[in-house]
Amino acid sequence: MSIPAIRIDSVTKRYGQFQALAGVSLEVQQGEFFGLLGPNGAGKTTLISALAGLTRPTSGTLQVMGHDVVEDYRQARMHFGVVPQELVFDPFFSVRELLRIQSGYFGIRNNDDWIDEILGYLDLLPKANANMRTLSGGMKRRVLVAQALVHRPPVIVLDEPTAGVDVELRQGLWQFIRKLNKDGHTIVLTTHYLEEAETLCGRIAMLKAGRIVALDSTQALLKAFASHSLRTRLRQPAAGVALGGNDEGDGWVGFGFDAYADVEQLLARLREAEAGVEEIQLGEPDLERVFVEVMHRA
Repeated sequence: MSIPAIRIDSVTKRYGQFQALAGVSLEVQQGEFFGLLGPNGAGKTTLISALAGLTRPTSGTLQVMGHDVVEDYRQARMHFGVVPQELVFDPFFSVRELLRIQSGYFGIRNNDDWIDEILGYLDLLPKANANMRTLSGGMKRRVLVAQALVHRPPVIVLDEPTAGVDVELRQGLWQFIRKLNKDGHTIVLTTHYLEEAETLCGRIAMLKAGRIVALDSTQALLKAFASHSLRTRLRQPAAGVALGGNDEGDGWVGFGFDAYADVEQLLARLREAEAGVEEIQLGEPDLERVFVEVMHRA
């Protein structure tokens, strides 16, 4: 059995009296597309910073491809690439110069062929000789992705990579990331766009207050926590609310159900209550409802 791409064992991190991580343990296997989700302040960025060696855990251990991020930090960082949430860049260099310098940090020379390949996939070749200051926010975010990949790490962490990125740019980025994953790279994604995580990630961990509160395959989480939804626009929405529905405004009342056979019974009860059904919408379980339910239970 191959070693995990990432192994996190009982990791805690305290900043004075504040505990950012409270005993996180998880493994991400090689080749996975893994989601790390949670509300702001849940500990996601702290955990990524610990993996990247930007902060040391108060206790516990972290490994990247079997290399301890503290004891064997050189090898751990050679195997690890991170796309940060913030737009951090050096304003004095062109895109190509920046990627050559980044290559040098890892002791890699004559890396132009791979740099050109990355620039091509990210549609950055026309901007290769442009100064970083002249790029749009979306282009700068693409350069951050290129920086994370320039030393060909097998493990890539994307921390909110599509924040502030337009739809076309986002689609191009995900096409490239899917290709990397298909080629064997392990991808860890944090995002507030839960439809992205639902589409891309095979497994998901959810954090709250520095603890893992859910960890399973995406499909298992959808099955365990989310129900189907029935939205009805009623002439008498109060009657629907009395039957256990949620008032969504403008006459709409939402209900959850587990099987489609339940819909017939629910509609019969609405008729008996003379609620006046005017319109119906059926919805499949989605990760957003799972996330809300998990955070509420936690």
